[in-house]
Amino acid sequence: MISLPTIITKILVIFFFLITTIIKSYGGLEMAPPSTERLQEVKNKRDISYIWVTKDGTVLIDDKEVPIDNISDIMTIKIEDNPSLTVSLKADESTTMEYITMIHEELREAQALKIIYDTKTKEDR
Repeated sequence: MISLPTIITKILVIFFFLITTIIKSYGGLEMAPPSTERLQEVKNKRDISYIWVTKDGTVLIDDKEVPIDNISDIMTIKIEDNPSLTVSLKADESTTMEYITMIHEELREAQALKIIYDTKTKEDR
């Protein structure tokens, strides 16, 4: 038979872990895209693959984090599945050209040559 002090101790241990456990929520990427003067609307959004780049070089393809070296492999598969695929490149305005150039080289290797540069509009500033 379980004694009352044992039950109380177990409840206190569970209560302690409930209070001290930290649940971390993911807030998304912090990005500030560059601004532009001229815009063009994209009509068919199904044929777009999105690449996000942060100022520290973190790359996401369609919401999945990938190393820069794997971009060509992933995009080659996507281009084979959908030859009319367009790449939308969204980069933080503080991203260095080193990262952009590396991404361009990977896209060129994958033959993903249709690229849209996503920017802020005047209204978003």
